[in-house]
Amino acid sequence: MTEEARRQLTDPVAMRALAHPARLAILNRLQAEGPATATEVAEIVGITPSAASYHLRMLAKYGFVEDAPARGDARERVWRHSPRGMVISTEAGDPPEVRAAKDLLIKAVRDHAADEATRALANFDREPAEWQEASIFYRAALMVSAEELRELQRRIDELLDPYSINRRDPAGVPPGARVAEAQVNLFPRAERRPQGLPQEGTHPGPLDG
Repeated sequence: MTEEARRQLTDPVAMRALAHPARLAILNRLQAEGPATATEVAEIVGITPSAASYHLRMLAKYGFVEDAPARGDARERVWRHSPRGMVISTEAGDPPEVRAAKDLLIKAVRDHAADEATRALANFDREPAEWQEASIFYRAALMVSAEELRELQRRIDELLDPYSINRRDPAGVPPGARVAEAQVNLFPRAERRPQGLPQEGTHPGPLDG
């Protein structure tokens, strides 16, 4: 999905509403497994159905989820992930309240992503060999210009797009496919300032000697 096709998040109220662990978990559940009721997402997220219903209504208020077709006797409301993707990108001219909301949401999303990676690592030895061999946890230091970094972002986006869970035609998914996750961060490293040497006689930290 091109950046133009995504929803650019700029409303600080909407971003603060989304920056909640339970709401991010609900969105993840709806995106990965399809439409669900408040009771169904509550069981996965670990909250009460009434709390799930509240969070779903808040997510719907800002366009992150929407009603899905009713089931059977339509006794319980069914929700689905909004089909349009979204992107959070900081801009040099962001007003302070917008930048603060973006920083809050980006941190919440990164914390949620880190939790997914941690759970995957904890479960890694129980995965079939083919999935272990297909997985990678990778970090690289790059030497690039700002223009090259933008081009790298575009190329990664282009590479991932055909596999997006929101747009891939189920008829074209090969047998044995399952939900996987790509986590991409491209940013210039901030300068790591020297912190100074510890004073003689201080106690070592928990990871020292």
